[in-house]
Amino acid sequence: MECPKCHFEQDSGRTECRRCGVIFAKLRGPHPVDRRPSPAAVEIPDDPGMTWKGIFFPVPTDPNPILITGKVMLLALLAAWGVTFIFASIQSNRVGESFMHLVNLPFHEAGHIIFSFMGRFMQVLGGTLGQLLMPAVCLGVLLLRTRDAFGAAVAQWWLGESFMDIAPYINDARALDLVLLGGVTGKEVEDYHDWEYLLRTLGMLHMDHALAYLAHGTGIVLMVSALLWAAASLRLEYHTLKNRR
Repeated sequence: MECPKCHFEQDSGRTECRRCGVIFAKLRGPHPVDRRPSPAAVEIPDDPGMTWKGIFFPVPTDPNPILITGKVMLLALLAAWGVTFIFASIQSNRVGESFMHLVNLPFHEAGHIIFSFMGRFMQVLGGTLGQLLMPAVCLGVLLLRTRDAFGAAVAQWWLGESFMDIAPYINDARALDLVLLGGVTGKEVEDYHDWEYLLRTLGMLHMDHALAYLAHGTGIVLMVSALLWAAASLRLEYHTLKNRR
């Protein structure tokens, strides 16, 4: 027999359809048979918000001129601040002496605790992972969960700054001259310097400067692209506001 609703062929004598679950008795009588296709046969259009453009540049639903002005001011501040980090040398430890270092420090120390159950090596590496994962998680949540492109760009700026923040630490793995938390250097306390321990354990101590420049360069790329992304998202907000007036 054929289901009068979804037209699925099945054994006769059944009281309900094997595919759509409709009760045949309910389709009999004065009520017209629903000839619409089953939900499984309906094509669901693609969600434009799930394309790469929809994810990275979502169209604002209710742009606010006051908020846009505030975001422009914040972007200008981050750009000016970022320039001082980008053009400073690793040896100057400009990022490490800034306010942002104090923001990163709690997440760095928390990372040591969070990863401590994975052994000594991961406990030490966890400090760096902690201060990188926090802005990365904020970036993911703001981008995919709250669909806030500007906020995600700011989080990426922070991630770039965090990469630049660890560069002087890596660069100091052999020299051990940096004054660390507690007011001592790696020369004074054995295995106290994270990156001296990590690179020595991996047999890569001679690569400290190269890895430091890699971290610094990664930070620059992330920071510059974040500023451009934030500017583009603000431009989209402004044009959306302008077109709705």
